[in-house]
Amino acid sequence: MLITRASEYAILSLIVLSEASAPMDSETLSKELSIPKSFLAKILQSLARAEILKSFKGVKGGFVLAKKPKDINMLDVMSAVEGKAPVVFECSPSLDDCPSDRAGLCSIWPFLNKLQGKIDSFLADLSLEDILE
Repeated sequence: MLITRASEYAILSLIVLSEASAPMDSETLSKELSIPKSFLAKILQSLARAEILKSFKGVKGGFVLAKKPKDINMLDVMSAVEGKAPVVFECSPSLDDCPSDRAGLCSIWPFLNKLQGKIDSFLADLSLEDILE
């Protein structure tokens, strides 16, 4: 589940918005990126709720970045549009919370937990500015 279509579209939208000189509405972005407008509108609203974007109403309204590209990290972006932090495996971060009640028998949990930690760290350190370079 790590990178879904929603995460991909969010990142593509942020790239376009970072280069825009004025607010862009969802219809314009939708056409430019060939993304269904209703799906993109939900993504943009999620990014605005997470304070990654600012939205403006009216004739000249639309969306702009709420922060500088160097201050927007991919973990926050993906978490905003997915509704939770991105995961590689549906595995509990704690042995005590294992949904299968067989955590003590799971020999790969330590590996999966370390892998998830490294991915989380990488995404938290990866900024929009890094992607733009």
